[in-house]
This record gives sequence, C-alpha cells and structure tokens, in this order.
Amino acid sequence: MESPPSTNDRLSRPTTSNVLETQEQHFLGASLILTNEEKIVNSHIMKLKRFELEEGFKNDFDLIPARHFFEKLEQLNSSKLFQLIRRIPKGAVLHIHDSSMGSTDLLINATYRPYLWQNGRFEQNTPPTFLFSKTNPTGMGWELVSDIRNEMKADIYDEKLRDLFEIYTKDPINTYRSTNVVFEKFRQIFYTLAPIINYKPVWRQYYYDSLKVYYDDQINYLELRGVLPDVYDLTGKIYTPEEIVQIYLNETERLMKNYPSFLGAKFVYTPARFGGDDVFRGVINTFKSLHEKFPNFVAGFDLVGQEDKRILLLNFVPDLLKLPESIQFFFHAGETNWFGMESDSNMIDAILLGTKRIGHGFALIKHPLLLEEIKQKQICIEINPTSNQMFKLMEDHRNHPAAFLFADDYPVVVSSDDRCFWRAALLSHDFYMAFVGIASAQHDLRLLKQLAINSIRFSAMDKIDQNKALRKWEGMWNSTMSTLASDILSGKLA
Repeated sequence: MESPPSTNDRLSRPTTSNVLETQEQHFLGASLILTNEEKIVNSHIMKLKRFELEEGFKNDFDLIPARHFFEKLEQLNSSKLFQLIRRIPKGAVLHIHDSSMGSTDLLINATYRPYLWQNGRFEQNTPPTFLFSKTNPTGMGWELVSDIRNEMKADIYDEKLRDLFEIYTKDPINTYRSTNVVFEKFRQIFYTLAPIINYKPVWRQYYYDSLKVYYDDQINYLELRGVLPDVYDLTGKIYTPEEIVQIYLNETERLMKNYPSFLGAKFVYTPARFGGDDVFRGVINTFKSLHEKFPNFVAGFDLVGQEDKRILLLNFVPDLLKLPESIQFFFHAGETNWFGMESDSNMIDAILLGTKRIGHGFALIKHPLLLEEIKQKQICIEINPTSNQMFKLMEDHRNHPAAFLFADDYPVVVSSDDRCFWRAALLSHDFYMAFVGIASAQHDLRLLKQLAINSIRFSAMDKIDQNKALRKWEGMWNSTMSTLASDILSGKLA
C-alpha cells in the first residue's frame, strides 16, 4: 500500500495558477504578440467580456450565449461587446451558401420585379408557389404578386414573405422541437425561394449585392457553396452550369473593378447528397467540366444535405476517387449529435478522401484518433456556432465542442453558414458566440485575430494570393486598432 504524499511532495506540485498559465499557452492565438494599440483594445474588450460573463455567472438565464439566438437577438444587438466586435476586420468567409448569403431584404426586394406570379395565399397549409413569367402560368390560382401586394398592403405582404423566407420565430423552443423539424422548415424555404432567386436577373443581382454587403463589412474575400440550380429567364431558357458559373465570375469581377480592394471569391460546387448513381455520375462530370473551364474560380467539391438521413459519404467514394488530384474537397461532415451511428462515419471518410476543410465537424471531439489526424495534417474545421444551435445540435454555446479546439490551438475558422435565414449578421454574431460563449473567459483579442488569420491561411487561394490577402487584411486590422485605441483613450468608446 502506497504511503500518502509528504508535505514536501505536495508543495512541489504545480499550483492552480501554474496549470492555468501553462494551459493558456496552448490557446488558439496564444503565440500572437499584441502591439501597444492592440493592448489598449484588448484591455477594453476584455472588460466588456468580463462584465457580460460576470452578469451571466450571477444569473445564466440572462447570459446571451446560453439562450436561443432568437430569444436574445435584441439584447445581443445592443451589447457593447457585440458592437465592438462588428468593427473588427474578420478576414474571409469560408462557409456560406449562395442562396442565403445575402439578406432577407434583398430577397423581398426581388419580389418587386415585374412578371412575378404567385399561386396560393399565405393562410393555406402549404406555402404559395412563385414563378417569373410574361404570361399567366398554366393552371388555376395564379395571381400577379403586384396585385396581391396592393390588395394586402405592401408592409403586411412583405412581412408574410419574411415569415416564408426565414426560420425566425419568437418561440423557438416550442416551434422547433427536433432537428428534423428545423430541417423540414429549412427545405421548405429553399423550395419556396427557388423560383424567385433562380430567375436570372435576380440571381445575378442578388449575388452582386451580397458580395457588396460583405465588402461593406470589411470582408474582402469569400468562398461560397452552391448547387447550381435551374436558372431561367422569361424566354423559358434554362441556363447550363457553365453559364451559371460564368454569371458568378462576371459579377465577382464587376465588384472587383468597382471596388479594387475586394480580393474576389471562389466557388465550391455543393450538390445535394441525394440521388442515385447515375445522377451522381452526372454531377461528377459537371464538376470536372467546370473545374477545367474555371480552374481559378471553381475551387472544390462538397456535398450538402442532412447527414442523419443515412445517405453517407461512403456511398460516393468510388466516383470521388476518379476525380483528378488537383481537385480539392471541402466536405460537410460531423454535423450530427449521433455517436457511433452511420452518419458519424462521414468525418472518417472525409479525412480518408483528403478533405482540406471540414464543414461543421461538430462530432469531431468524440473521435480522439481523428483529432490527431486533424492536427497533424492541419485540416481546417469550419465552425458555425449559430447554425449549430439553429439545428439543435446544442442549446447553450458553452457546451459547443469547439471549446476544446480553441483550447488546444486546432486549425479552425468561424463562419455563418445560412445566416440570412435566421437574421444573423455576416460574421459578427458568430464571432460573438465564439468569443463569449465557446471560448474560455481568458481568451482575448488574440483569439479573434487568429481566427481572421486562419480564414485566409486555410482558404482555397494559392500562397501568392493568400499573402496578398493577408497584407490587405493586416492593413485593415492595424487601421481599425489605431482608431479603436484612439476612441478608447479619448472616452468616445465607453
């Protein structure tokens, strides 16, 4: 039987402060050294963070990250810490979807275009159907949107549209009682939106306006995922995938011409993971053609769709292995709470296929061997905090598994997924949740800075363009730090 430790043994052990200090040296961003101006900003931002955490520690029912996003949205938007985070340049956006990258207002504005028809009213059990057409579409019940809007009054009609285009509700807990319910509403939004957003003039303008919104928020580069749907015009023409990508490229170049500091965008082809072998082989052929024609714009391949529907990445491996090695994978994987069920294997197959990034990776922490691979191979995890809460993977951001990734300097970025559908800001809401809810109370400005650096470092840009983007971001960051430090010292920023 071992003897109890002596007093000298106990005294020679590390103290709590020693352990905490050593632990903090492993934090994401811990190696960064702050300038004097950054230290001033850091002191202020940590004061705001500690205040919110202390108030939440007294009553965690009032802690913003602990409650559903919809319940605390008004309080969040008025938070001084959130307002400060909005001003900080956040680098690039690496995980967004094309049809939800803009805003609901942009979508509603699109319904003011002429020749938009509607079949069905809002009070019916199924959502109305929309279509742009010069003449009344075939079938009963079609009415011009302009006529319905005039009848109902514009503000009332537009609010009905907003309810259709968003999953927002004042009672999220009872409205969305399971992940499947959320996904069903999600699919319904896409189905309803498709005939509106897939109309070529809307498609083109929505994409350009969305890029401009990101640019205005000091985001100079983004990578969007898209399914390349049937884009159409009033002549009845259905545009090919090549023509759709060309529209993207044209609008990207138009913004770069109008705003030279914008560094551009890349496209990740992300078809649905549903469909038979013949359908998927057609998808693969389409992607190969796009990659050959637009090698600098079509950055990679992904698959989208609810993983818990048991359509596994493994099913597509034989065809994926036939793609050229020059093609990069950015797979959605691990967006599940199930441990050991079929959908839990997608992360394994994504890594075995050589994915460069993993979208969500929520289940990653349950797989120690995969964690080792992630760190060794520097496979970036695209964390989407607000999205994960929306789809009920967790209710309280303090329980988000990315806390472990932040604590041990894993390769991660923070992004916003389908943020338009739940009224989230471009990146600021997700950065706030990461900083206050997921990260340690001791994580400071260095975390936010490292997340921004990572968003460029793990992008699909080549090294030359990455270095160019990093220099551009550093200029924005330093300028912002100088302004914020001045505002803090002068008392303008309380």
